[in-house]
Amino acid sequence: MNAKLITALSSLLLVCQAFAAPAPVASGSARARESITIIPAPVEVIQNAGDYEFRSFNVFIENEKYSGNLMEMLSSKLEGATGYKVSLSSSRKADIRFVEDPRQPVDGYSLTAGKNGVTVAASTYGGHFYGFQTLLQLLPPEIKSSSAVASVEWKVPFVEIKDSPRFPWRGLMLDVSRHWFTKEEVMKYIDELAEYKFNIFHWHLTDDQGWRIQIESCPELTDRGAMRATRIGGNWWEFEHPHAGEPLDYGGFYTKEDVREVIEYAAKRNVSVMPEIDVPGHSTAALVAYPELACFNAPEFVNVGHRFYGEEENALCPGNEKTFEILDKVFREIAEMFPFEYIDIGGDECFRGFWATCPKCAKRMEEEHLSDMAQLQSYFVKRVGKIIESYGKKMIGWDEILDGGLADNATVMSWRGMDGGIRAAQAGHHVIMTPTTNCYLDLYQGEPSVEPVTYSMLRLSSCYSFEPVPEGVDPSLVLGGQGNLWAEAVPVFRHAEYMTWPRGWALSEVFWSQKDRRNWMDFVDRMEHHFQRAGEADINFSANSVYNALITVRNCEDGGLSIELGSEIDDVEIYYTVDNTNPDNHSPKYTGPFSMPRSACRLKIQSYRNGRKVGNMIYLTLDDLKARAI
Repeated sequence: MNAKLITALSSLLLVCQAFAAPAPVASGSARARESITIIPAPVEVIQNAGDYEFRSFNVFIENEKYSGNLMEMLSSKLEGATGYKVSLSSSRKADIRFVEDPRQPVDGYSLTAGKNGVTVAASTYGGHFYGFQTLLQLLPPEIKSSSAVASVEWKVPFVEIKDSPRFPWRGLMLDVSRHWFTKEEVMKYIDELAEYKFNIFHWHLTDDQGWRIQIESCPELTDRGAMRATRIGGNWWEFEHPHAGEPLDYGGFYTKEDVREVIEYAAKRNVSVMPEIDVPGHSTAALVAYPELACFNAPEFVNVGHRFYGEEENALCPGNEKTFEILDKVFREIAEMFPFEYIDIGGDECFRGFWATCPKCAKRMEEEHLSDMAQLQSYFVKRVGKIIESYGKKMIGWDEILDGGLADNATVMSWRGMDGGIRAAQAGHHVIMTPTTNCYLDLYQGEPSVEPVTYSMLRLSSCYSFEPVPEGVDPSLVLGGQGNLWAEAVPVFRHAEYMTWPRGWALSEVFWSQKDRRNWMDFVDRMEHHFQRAGEADINFSANSVYNALITVRNCEDGGLSIELGSEIDDVEIYYTVDNTNPDNHSPKYTGPFSMPRSACRLKIQSYRNGRKVGNMIYLTLDDLKARAI
């Protein structure tokens, strides 16, 4: 997805975005009291005087068909930290009661905690599940511990909560092609996103760097396309090209049994799993497996991250009938494996240069009366769409599938800004808004000098300020939005967590909460409570990025440098030094732009909030500052 962006935009966007102040965030009503720190914010919260203390977990579930899954969820989340056994009760006088309420919307619920315990009322399994997630957030943070915690009172405040989602599509995408994540890691990711009321797991299963799913009728896809040479460290797009004789020892794929387990695991958490098979571009792994699908010469090796765009073929040949025969087999098995109604075909960043000189493509264009490469890609997309529809599924693709004309029933994921989504909606298509400027979780989330290397910038405040429904667009056509974690620079699962949270928490509130319930500073306060919860659960997250200073360096007419510092958070105080000492809250406090002394060779910066040191100490040499100057 990011091949062209990395080379074309990284330098420009780092200069323009990395050091700019965050966009303003819409204000909304604050939560009821400091003790209510729910993310995403519910529709309505009324806190009353008093608390209910659990001394047992007796559970009444009115709808018997939900009992198995709910009891499994309750046991896994409540027993470890408390040491209390969760037991099913036939009495409505139980500690926790799940009751049916046909008035509740899909995935909506009400939660009432009082002197007689907790009642969750919903009309669907999703509503009951989300009511339970809210109950977990009302309990002390130690509830997230995997082992028994002593001396904790397992109390929830007396509270009345009404809640339902703003959008039906609340997604997170994980790229398992660029770097391989095990089945167990994928399920852990699903568990984490479900706790914040996401309901779509977008599984990016194929790309240039690996084919990750078993297709029994096309075994070469995994026999030859699932493994590549190992590369560690450095910039992803600068890796050395693989060579003959080098061990192909990195990668893996999911068997059909693995897929079944993941889907069942997700369903218990009210999460639908959408597979993505990225075609016609991003298909190096498929071409390595089936070289005859190339226009001319298929690559010999699965891509390891080396530069290749426009130099090696990575797009399937639309002029070759064998391409569609293979894809028919692939999508038939994908449709059989995945119960979700949608299949994503990608369709993005397809380099069409080889098509332009391919005799087979020229013949196809003549036969189908196609005038340019865009129409040839549209032919490909529409034909694949018909294959998918023939197996009872709907097609989704990135906004490039608009080029050359869109298939009638296709849904568009708008990533190159909002324009593609706007155009698709204006043409009557459903859209999912997921622009790079608000939803790409693989980008820097703060000051680059103290972050693992990636490219461009997406700050937490930019995630939170995202509004998925543009002016002039029918809101009913915007299904919702999605965060995307591309994994070029994400080699291990702990880093996948680091890149997702807390930005994923911000997006969960954008996609779930009503617009007038969003308040940036209120979210920041709640987020800090969730740092503790994530720590108790041993979930990795970025604890420092949002506090680190925003740094703008300007060239002065006299040849010197002017330094401007800012913060995403209004009440963060910034201290700095230019004398090589480490700053603290006794150092100079930033109050406005200052000139870098000509004799100084380094700038050090430290943030504080509420009298407490937060974030990283930032260290920039004079050469670093000059390189940033605008």
